[in-house]
Amino acid sequence: MTKLKKDGSKIVNVACVPQRSPFRYPGGKTWLVPQVRRWLSIRRSRPSILIEPFAGGGIVSLTAAFEHLADRVVMVEVDVDVAAVWQCILGSDGPWLAERIISFPMSADSVREELLSPPANLRERAFQTILRNRTNHGGILAPGSGLIKHGENGKGISSRWYPDTLRRRILDIVQIKDKITFIQGDGLKVMSNYLDDPDVVFFVDPPYTAGNRGKRAGRRLYTHNTIDHEELFKLSGCAVGDVLLTYDYDEYVIKMAEAHGFSFQPICMKNTHHTTMQELLICRELDWVEQPRRLGEQSQLLLMDV
Repeated sequence: MTKLKKDGSKIVNVACVPQRSPFRYPGGKTWLVPQVRRWLSIRRSRPSILIEPFAGGGIVSLTAAFEHLADRVVMVEVDVDVAAVWQCILGSDGPWLAERIISFPMSADSVREELLSPPANLRERAFQTILRNRTNHGGILAPGSGLIKHGENGKGISSRWYPDTLRRRILDIVQIKDKITFIQGDGLKVMSNYLDDPDVVFFVDPPYTAGNRGKRAGRRLYTHNTIDHEELFKLSGCAVGDVLLTYDYDEYVIKMAEAHGFSFQPICMKNTHHTTMQELLICRELDWVEQPRRLGEQSQLLLMDV
C-alpha cells in the first residue's frame, strides 16, 4: 500500500511497481515509474518513440513497452557488458540466457570459476554480466567491486540470485522485443538524431552526476562515468519533443536547467539504508507531477534497490 506522510507527501512502495528488469542496478528508477506513467500520459496522443539514451537497467523503457505508453522504445547503452545483456535478450538468445540462469549451480566457487573464464561469445558475456550484477555488492559492475559475502539473512552470495524470477523477466521481455530497438553506443549522438521530431520523447537519466560528490560516486558505481553535461542540456533544450531528466540535487545542475528553459522539482528519497537523499526531476513543465510542490517544498519517495 502507498502511505501518506504527515506532510501529505507520498512514499512510493516499489513492491507495487512491476519489477521488469533482470538487473539489480545502482541508481535504478523503479521508484520513479508512477511519475513516468503520468508524464507519458499527459499528452493528447501516445509518443511514437520513447528514447532512453542511458538505459542501464532499462526500467523506464520496459515500463513504456509493456504498458503501451509509447509505440516504440529505443534503448541506448555504451557499456559493452550491459549492452551484451540487452543484445542477447532482444536478439535471438533470450531463451538461452533464461535457461543458462536456471541451470547454473550457484555457489561462491562456481561464481568465481565462471567469472575468471573469458566469455567465448556475446551470450556468454551477457550471462557473466548478469551473474556479476547479482553477486557483487550493490549490483555494482565497475572494476573493483567485490562479491557479496554475507548478503540478506545470511544467505551469502546467493541472496540476490533469483533464477526463476530472472528467467520469467527475461522471457517476458522476449515476448515484446519487437517493440524495442537497442543501440550499443553514445546516447548523446543518438539523441541528436531525433531532436526535430515532435512525436519523440526522451527519458534522460545519466549515471554520472555533475557535482564533485556525484563524480566520486560515478567512478565507484559505473565503468563509464563521465559525459559532457553541458552538451546534454544543450541537446535536451533543442529537442522539439518532451524531455524528462533526472539528476542528483546539485546547484550546478540547477543552473544548467534554468539556462536551457527547464523547470525542476526536488524529490526526497530514502534508500535501503534509510538514508535521505535528493534527486531532481527536470522538465519544461512539471504540472503533471503527482502532489506538485512550490519551489523549496519537497515530495518524498522511497528508493529501493531492486
